[in-house]
Amino acid sequence: MQKKLYKGVLVASMLLLIFSCASKGDVIYFQDAANFETLVENNTFQPKFKIDDVVSIHVSTLNPEASLPFNLYRGSAEGGVRPEQVDYIVDNEGEIDFPVIGKVKVEGLSPEEVRILLREKLAGYLTDPIINIRLRNFTITVLGEVRRPGTYQVNGERITVLEALGLAGDMSIKGIRDNVLVIRDFDGTKVHHRIDLTTKNAMKSPAYYLTQNDVVYVEPNRSAVTASNLDNRASIAVSIISVLITSTVVLLTRN
Repeated sequence: MQKKLYKGVLVASMLLLIFSCASKGDVIYFQDAANFETLVENNTFQPKFKIDDVVSIHVSTLNPEASLPFNLYRGSAEGGVRPEQVDYIVDNEGEIDFPVIGKVKVEGLSPEEVRILLREKLAGYLTDPIINIRLRNFTITVLGEVRRPGTYQVNGERITVLEALGLAGDMSIKGIRDNVLVIRDFDGTKVHHRIDLTTKNAMKSPAYYLTQNDVVYVEPNRSAVTASNLDNRASIAVSIISVLITSTVVLLTRN
């Protein structure tokens, strides 16, 4: 009986080692990047506005009274309370309704392109306007084998898939690094990109820079799937082990 018990423990230990081991190539990013290698940035990515985006636009000039009609505010300045500026929502036609000048098509344009467009439209009203534009709903979601899955607000105009993983605490050791999925939405159409983060060519991927509302999904490796299956059977296994241990103790006691 003791030999059978030892044999069972040995088999369980061997299975644990088999399922838990991983090669160095499974977990290292950018394995083909050489020492002191210079990678020239040739990705000209610029974020583009999409339908349902929330956009903040503020127009200012040396004459505050002249630019006032081109900024929408909620509330009044009475009682020392500063009024809140109203944001613009890109409608189903890809347009925003801008004060005085009316509908402006912004879908598919970058913030800089919208800035140039508004300067042209405001040329007959203002002299040398300064236009600040910011996307207010720039969020990305990171799911799967990461330490802190969730949805994150992005400060700035662009973020890389690596920075997104950094926000989520990086991948766990059980995450597949050579097949990271990025799900992107274009007017209701879902586009899927796969990125191999074990190679430097990942930086050339069209999904290396994320856009608003992108979803990054890290798949679990085989050991994680196996562990999940084992967890589902944990209660049964614990019961069986308890019975075996109890039976073994009883037999040893009798002997």
